[in-house]
Amino acid sequence: MEKVDLQEDGRGPSISPADVYNRLSKPLGTEDLAINYAELEPGGQLGMDYHRHRDQEELFVVTSGTVTFETETGEVAVGENEAIRFAPDEFQLAHNADDERATLLALGAPRGSREIQYQRNCPTCGEETLQELELNRETGVFEGICTECGEVAVEVEPS
Repeated sequence: MEKVDLQEDGRGPSISPADVYNRLSKPLGTEDLAINYAELEPGGQLGMDYHRHRDQEELFVVTSGTVTFETETGEVAVGENEAIRFAPDEFQLAHNADDERATLLALGAPRGSREIQYQRNCPTCGEETLQELELNRETGVFEGICTECGEVAVEVEPS
């Protein structure tokens, strides 16, 4: 049995701009399930940008406040004690559009998703494209590689 404090700092390297983002999988010893706790201030978001996991199913449980998810079919508001599920390959982005802090649990299986695609503007192509997120091991910076032109479209330092 393992026990953790959701608000204890377990952030580790992350590209999520969430105000509090704690990775719970390692301290809880999960092998197949990613578990994260996040707190979003008004205007905050979970995740770098509109994205999909090619290899992971995700479930978000809102424990307080309201979190709005940008989806392929429009925005969906998920309130306290509600949950939303995304199958692999479904695009989404969570953000707090309200005036109060929101908290949520993010669950993903299988744990260790590495096949993430972002839909964002590519400066080289001059339009929105799919971008694969890769860690540049030399610089320690995450790079969004455009699937159309192969150029680095964005660089994000882990926080």
